[in-house]
Amino acid sequence: MVVDAIRRLPDRFGGATVVGAALLGGTEKVGAAGPDYGVPVATGDTPDAALRAGLAEHRPDLVFDLSDEPVLDARTRLRLVARALAAGASYAGADFRFDAPPRPHLATKPSVAVIGTGKRTGKTAVSAHLARVLKERGTPPVVVAMGRGGPAEPELVDPAVFDLSLAGLVALAESGRHAASDHLEDAVMSGVATVGTRRCGGGMAGAPADSNLAAGVTLANGRPESMLILEGSGQCVPPAHADATVLVVPFTADPELVTGHLGAYRVLLADLIVVTIGATSLAASGLRASFEGDVGRLVQGVSAAPRIVRVILRPTPLAPISGRRVFYATTAPPAARAHLAAHLEHEHGARVVGSSHNLANRPLLEADLAGAGDAEVLVVELKAAAVDVAAKLALQRGMDVVFCDNRVETISGDGSFDELAAEVADLADRRFAS
Repeated sequence: MVVDAIRRLPDRFGGATVVGAALLGGTEKVGAAGPDYGVPVATGDTPDAALRAGLAEHRPDLVFDLSDEPVLDARTRLRLVARALAAGASYAGADFRFDAPPRPHLATKPSVAVIGTGKRTGKTAVSAHLARVLKERGTPPVVVAMGRGGPAEPELVDPAVFDLSLAGLVALAESGRHAASDHLEDAVMSGVATVGTRRCGGGMAGAPADSNLAAGVTLANGRPESMLILEGSGQCVPPAHADATVLVVPFTADPELVTGHLGAYRVLLADLIVVTIGATSLAASGLRASFEGDVGRLVQGVSAAPRIVRVILRPTPLAPISGRRVFYATTAPPAARAHLAAHLEHEHGARVVGSSHNLANRPLLEADLAGAGDAEVLVVELKAAAVDVAAKLALQRGMDVVFCDNRVETISGDGSFDELAAEVADLADRRFAS
């Protein structure tokens, strides 16, 4: 039956050529000499290993699944889908099809993608820190940020000429613009030129349903900077080829969703995995100790396994707040309240008299700010309602406003983030040149 099904595949797919098969299991009906399917057969100790061998040998455009229970359950099958998509092949079966997300070569200079497993992972903080690392070594990049609140047409923001002051951002908000869009945050925090683009929706493997990122990359290509940083949005991957990829994984992530199902696709794209931790102990996180082992097993057979670094994001005001009474507004969860306040007090000399973790919820944020008491300074992340609600209300109360970065501080891993970031940039340079 399998032989007959294979013979019918060319007709099913408009004259396609079957170049090989991967034997995933179910050998109880196969003789000692192995199956004769009329095409070369790849094998392995596991279904994943067999598919990996077939992909490496034949580099197909499409994988068609003729398997079934009990050889494949739904989780194993989705992991095979992820494997195929990462190799640039579509994956189809009797009643489903996954196509590799389009990632055309658009950049005319080396590029690094910064992607995440979802929203609020720390992508923007990691992108900004990567940009600062490159800027400090004399090779500033241009960032192309893709966000749900990005501009309808790609917008270039050059800190040298664009008004990124508090007054400038408030004026932008009053004109009806989203003044805390990701590309504005990148420009403020990193000091490098950024291009803002937008996207809508997101597929299971990270393809946006609609995006103007391609036009943004074209705009960035005309800049003098020697490298592009392509910043994803939520779990969406920028729909453009990148020469190297950084994957940001929050400490709260479900390990099964990070390395299993279609989450494996993002891991297989990664050259560097940054685990962002909200507390000083990895043991307190959702990522179990075997995370590195899960990644290692997933990338078996890959020429270079991704490096892993664990970092903590530290609130870092962009102006001095020592000795001042501070109200702190953030998108971080309430569970991080004590830790973040302690850092602002111990490292920056402030006295935190109030806080809000509702920066992304305008009605609750307004209520929190109404109870700001005797705070004289609003320290706020440049995200969500930071400008149109938080900054405007603080100014009305006579408070000063200081924007706050989330700086990357290495805890442990395969090296410091700064070193690994530079290595990823160098890898992108080499791959682009080849």
